[in-house]
Amino acid sequence: MNIQNNISRLLTAIYILFISYGPLDAETKTLFVEIRNTSDTDRTDEPFALALKEMNAAFLIRSARVWDGGREIPSQIDDLDGDLLNDELAFVLDIHSLSSKTLKIELSSEKSSIEYPSRVYAELMLHEAELPILSLTVPYSSNPYNQILHHGPSFESELVAYRIYFDSRQTIDPYGKFNKGLEIAQSHFYPNDEQLKRGFGDDVLMVGNSCGVGALRFWDGEKATFIEPYGSLTETVRSFGPVRTVVDVFISGWRHQGWESNVFIRYILYSGHRDCEIQVTQSDPLNKEYLCTGVENIKGSASFSDHAGLVACWGTDWPVTDTVKYKKETVGLATCVPEDMVIKEASDGLNYLFVLDGKGKTTFTYHTMFTSSKETFGYKTKEAWYNFAKAWKKRLHSPCKITYIQ
Repeated sequence: MNIQNNISRLLTAIYILFISYGPLDAETKTLFVEIRNTSDTDRTDEPFALALKEMNAAFLIRSARVWDGGREIPSQIDDLDGDLLNDELAFVLDIHSLSSKTLKIELSSEKSSIEYPSRVYAELMLHEAELPILSLTVPYSSNPYNQILHHGPSFESELVAYRIYFDSRQTIDPYGKFNKGLEIAQSHFYPNDEQLKRGFGDDVLMVGNSCGVGALRFWDGEKATFIEPYGSLTETVRSFGPVRTVVDVFISGWRHQGWESNVFIRYILYSGHRDCEIQVTQSDPLNKEYLCTGVENIKGSASFSDHAGLVACWGTDWPVTDTVKYKKETVGLATCVPEDMVIKEASDGLNYLFVLDGKGKTTFTYHTMFTSSKETFGYKTKEAWYNFAKAWKKRLHSPCKITYIQ
């Protein structure tokens, strides 16, 4: 009996040790990275995405923790290509101008039970019974726009929310907020009367057939065209947070003026940010065809361009067709594209655009963002918005420097 009791105590001790510290054979690695802010402005919620393969771990990384001195920074690791192997470690960091920090990164072969408070959210849901899904693929002959709740994947930070239309328009549509916070899990982009009374935000822009906030299109010489025809269209919520959302769009067999390619578009929204990073990858480089993007020409809007990749506008219009329940909304839009791709500026009546020469390119990245004047934390005039847009471009072009210390 004593032997059985001793064995039982030993097994209990081993179990407690296991749940407290993880399996005894867990593999770990600790390394350090130096972050340098060489700009003359403080950075708040500066985003970082570190490739795990550059950390040279001799094991499959299943979890990571990031430390700024004695303070842990919330982070996440993402499998970005769906192969069940993690690819990136993401986090945001506050760092003063002309300063540096050394962060400690702890890698482990075991999953972590730590849950950080989420500052972002994403969802893709079937309209029927509000059924959450991770991904959906349809052929060109199918149009799931009305079968998807909020018409496509939706994602948000505390500041803003976006949705991407699940059809050949691929329009990026904004949801403006009064107060900082996460709302989409409750409102699903369509707040009810009770939620509106509580101060929820809602749709703030009638995008129609425009490019909305920075949607990618082809330029046919006179106007921006939709993403069509194609073989199939896949939209996927790759990451839900807590630090960033990642939403992927894959267009197979996109054809335009004799060109055909598989095009992958990734939308990344970080916590603390209103701007969305858009990464574009093509299986076949462009030849003589031109892409375009920019911002919607809001009815009666004023526009701004630095003629070097930054375009913005500020205007007021009805956001929906219901002019009784809703009122006009004033919003500011902005898109920033690589200057070396810009051929010319254009307006097709619906949009203020940059026409882009992607000849020989298979990848490029651009950014887009918006503000709603009803935000208690945002911008109230076009002058304030344009000044912020110019500072935003400067920030995008002067990222912090990263040095690994193995």
